[in-house]
Amino acid sequence: QVQLQESGPGLVKPSQMLSLTCTVSGGSITTSRYRWSWIRQPPGKGLEWMGSIGADGSTYYSPSLKSRTSISRDTSKKEFSLQLSAVTPEDTAVYYCGTWVGTTSGFGAWAEGTQVTVYS
Repeated sequence: QVQLQESGPGLVKPSQMLSLTCTVSGGSITTSRYRWSWIRQPPGKGLEWMGSIGADGSTYYSPSLKSRTSISRDTSKKEFSLQLSAVTPEDTAVYYCGTWVGTTSGFGAWAEGTQVTVYS
């Protein structure tokens, strides 16, 4: 069973880079079964899809975040990562990495989430 573990700083200064890494266990990061995805939930708001990366390395990003978002993977380490540049306090949220199974099944496994606060 796929398990995901997030790591990264929980506090980021405004205008700096937010970086999170998700480590995959119990499955292959190169599987075509899922897309490896990042979502976030700002306080008091709903879940916001940020982007995903597929088995072939293809990426998709939310149009509202595309200019600031980069998702990458390291197949040797079984990791995929999120980078969000030029952060503002509005980027404060709980960030989750998870698997996107498809439009009919939605999300599958997901990590516990990382509270990231943009604050100075």
